[in-house]
Amino acid sequence: MENVEQVKEEIIEFIKKEFLEDEDEDTEVDADTALISSGIVDSFSMVSLKTFLEKKYSVQIPDAKATPEAFDSVNKIIVVLEELTT
Repeated sequence: MENVEQVKEEIIEFIKKEFLEDEDEDTEVDADTALISSGIVDSFSMVSLKTFLEKKYSVQIPDAKATPEAFDSVNKIIVVLEELTT
């Protein structure tokens, strides 16, 4: 996989742009931020995030790997991407 730190930043930027409302602009999102369990990403948003990851990084994420647990932080998403690209 390309530079992991760059990938993390790209995913964080996507999450901020797509899932945070203007009134949430003070919400900090980093690689360890809980996405699903905090409500930043809901089940519908998760589908959008999965589609973004598949297109951006040319991977197919099996539904079995696209779980709320696996998508609950950017670091956990990186683990999934690394499993699919190595």
